[in-house]
Amino acid sequence: MSSPIIQLIVLAAIAIFLILRLRDVLGTREGFEKPVVTRNETETVTNRGKFEVIEGGPDHDIADHTDDPASVEALGKMKAAEPSFAVGEFLSGARGAYEMILMAFENGDIARIQPFLSEDVYESFAAVVEDRETRGLKIDANFLGVREMKLVEAEFDDDTREGEITIRFVGELNSVVRDKSGEIVEGNPKEAKKQKDVWTFARIMGSDNPNWTLVATGG
Repeated sequence: MSSPIIQLIVLAAIAIFLILRLRDVLGTREGFEKPVVTRNETETVTNRGKFEVIEGGPDHDIADHTDDPASVEALGKMKAAEPSFAVGEFLSGARGAYEMILMAFENGDIARIQPFLSEDVYESFAAVVEDRETRGLKIDANFLGVREMKLVEAEFDDDTREGEITIRFVGELNSVVRDKSGEIVEGNPKEAKKQKDVWTFARIMGSDNPNWTLVATGG
């Protein structure tokens, strides 16, 4: 048998040996390998992680808007009394309510907003509007937007389940006061002025009425 043939046979034998050896190694599970996780086990781990975040972690819907311990506790109680309540959504609604109520007051159209005002606030607004009319004054106002908004305080009454949230608003508007003849007696239509208000809204948490009521105003 010639030398080249012998060399081919030897190389073929070596190749067969290596293939068999490699198959044996790949067919075993040894060393630092990641264990197989079944679908059910994965779901259990995921659900447990979510539960720990909900139960033990901070409620960012509250923490993002206040760090006052008393207010945090009050807001937490509001959520317990009404699980669908969200601070972020409330503040978004309060922003719109601020513009609606402020402009109705400026324009003397408070009958339209009476359902959103407590009796004391309505009477206070009505007295100012009546005084303007008696003096023959009219306000022309154009709302430019809310520039600042901050949750100041929150309270919750355990007995009545009433929640109160106080907000500081800084709005911006153009406003002028005109007399009976239409002449401007106060303000400049080309200048924007800041309107600063501190308003308190209240509502019985869990009630069928979704509307919050403006119960107190301040500057």
